[in-house]
Amino acid sequence: MHIHGFEQHRVPVGDGVELNVAKAGTGTPVVLLHGFPQTHLMWRHVAADLAADHTVIAPDLRGYGDSDKPADTGRTYAKRTMAADVVKVAQAFGYDRFAVVGHDRGALVAVRTGLDHPDRVTHLAALDVLPTLDMWDVLHGTTAAIGFHLFLMAQPPGLPERLIAAAPDDFFGHFLDVWTQDPTAIPPDVRAEYLRASRAAVPSIVADYRASATVDVEDDTADRDTTLRMPVAVRQQDWGAFLGFDARAIWARQADDLDHATVQCGHFMAEEDPALVVKTIRDLLAR
Repeated sequence: MHIHGFEQHRVPVGDGVELNVAKAGTGTPVVLLHGFPQTHLMWRHVAADLAADHTVIAPDLRGYGDSDKPADTGRTYAKRTMAADVVKVAQAFGYDRFAVVGHDRGALVAVRTGLDHPDRVTHLAALDVLPTLDMWDVLHGTTAAIGFHLFLMAQPPGLPERLIAAAPDDFFGHFLDVWTQDPTAIPPDVRAEYLRASRAAVPSIVADYRASATVDVEDDTADRDTTLRMPVAVRQQDWGAFLGFDARAIWARQADDLDHATVQCGHFMAEEDPALVVKTIRDLLAR
């Protein structure tokens, strides 16, 4: 499945890897990065609105959707590597500067893009995630069970892949169910597409998560005192009330110019409340 009205492209990003990218519209560019366990299709409502007056570029992240899924060699799925993909995709369409909006895993890639390429990212939005180091810091005690998948996929290669591959629809479908307040937001055909894509990408999805417990921690620790210099918008559920942390304070340490707010919808906010996400992005771009 694809976003209606968007053209599909195969964009090389180096080392023989190509990403599947949806593109439409004209005007200043906005790159949309999806989360887990989804594809670029999660942006279907938001992208259609933004394409009225922006160039919208929505790739499947490497290892996800219909993008290539190279074997992991240690840094293949580092967010630094995936951030370089974002820059190369934008450049392939003629853009050296762009806004980037990420949800979940895509938000981690967006943050790394802003840190590594501040001269290229004009605006940055992150939806329902914490920076990697802070995510690990707040998960402790029995409440950490909410992030069991993070610990599972952080294990050395072998066991997590086999466990998930034994029942992929149950595993990925679990998150589509429990993270959604409005089940109608992900209709059956879209759900089936997410499961199809995830079922075919178990090793690379695990490698993406494993990177966030290894090489991403190394990179983010080295850049702990580096802040995002562009205007930043963050929208997230009130996880702080459940896990006992101040999400706004965490993001304020990361971003010099921050607009932070909690939302009432579920995790998949681009599908559950696309109007809220569109307004967030448009307000951000106006800053």
